[in-house]
Amino acid sequence: MAAYILRRMVSTIAVMAMVGVFVFLLLRLAPGDPAAMIAGRLATAEMIAGIREKMGLNDPMPVQFIRWVRDMLGGDFGTSIFAGRPVLELISQRLEPTLSLSILTMILSVMVGVSFGILASWRTGGLVDRFLAAFSALGYSVPVFVIGYFLIYFFAIRTHWLPVQGYAPIDGGLGPWFVHLILPTVALGIGYIAFIARVTRASMLEVLSEDYMRTAAAKGASSYAILFHHALRNAGVPILTVIGISFAYLIGGVVLTETVFNIPGIGRLVVDAINNRDYPIIQSVLILTSGLYVLINLTVDLAYTLIDPRIRY
Repeated sequence: MAAYILRRMVSTIAVMAMVGVFVFLLLRLAPGDPAAMIAGRLATAEMIAGIREKMGLNDPMPVQFIRWVRDMLGGDFGTSIFAGRPVLELISQRLEPTLSLSILTMILSVMVGVSFGILASWRTGGLVDRFLAAFSALGYSVPVFVIGYFLIYFFAIRTHWLPVQGYAPIDGGLGPWFVHLILPTVALGIGYIAFIARVTRASMLEVLSEDYMRTAAAKGASSYAILFHHALRNAGVPILTVIGISFAYLIGGVVLTETVFNIPGIGRLVVDAINNRDYPIIQSVLILTSGLYVLINLTVDLAYTLIDPRIRY
């Protein structure tokens, strides 16, 4: 196990190095001059040249890259071009809404998706199974912003049951915090519920068709024991994989959901940074998100041994 973790850590460093090169070149080679945008439309060529010199944009690419990596390893992710404040400070201020939305969405998706998949596999062709097929088609085909605007129209504008948009910090009370996150969580979670439920159903059906499951039923094991003690444990590896992938991909959905529901999270910060070509913020968020993605994959791989004792590294 220790050797495997060491190999994965080495591969993680290599992956992050490639991601760093890609992120750096992607933004540097994109059309547009950040110095000209900062200076404004009325700026002279001398003013733009001065800003480029101050930002170090006139240095060769390798020099800029080495300086960027050195600063990040030292905990300095730079200063926002437009806000004029440290990037880590801006990210930390937006972290709570994004984490709240992501964690609630995954809790909802895992609880409902896994339960839904188990029920559908237990009664294949039944009402729950057919409903899952229709729900999956809805979750896969309808974009999250369409679902979001529908929920806003029905549950906020028409019935006034829930707030239209915005976010209430958790230190202001759990009630307002939770109420403001219900609609964004449901809108973002529908697609992941459908995905997890379909994979759970397929994995459970494969396990339930094994001979040892029929043997357990012949010995008089209850439906609960067959489903949760025997089948779910043996079907857990692909389900856990899907949950890990879903959590990693959740970051992309959060950006769109925060925009629709006007939540001041990291997604809104990234959108504003892209519009303003604020390099330090874009690069920092991409690097931190990539690091989180790699860490989640490593955690999922290690968790396989807890679900299936036959897996050894």
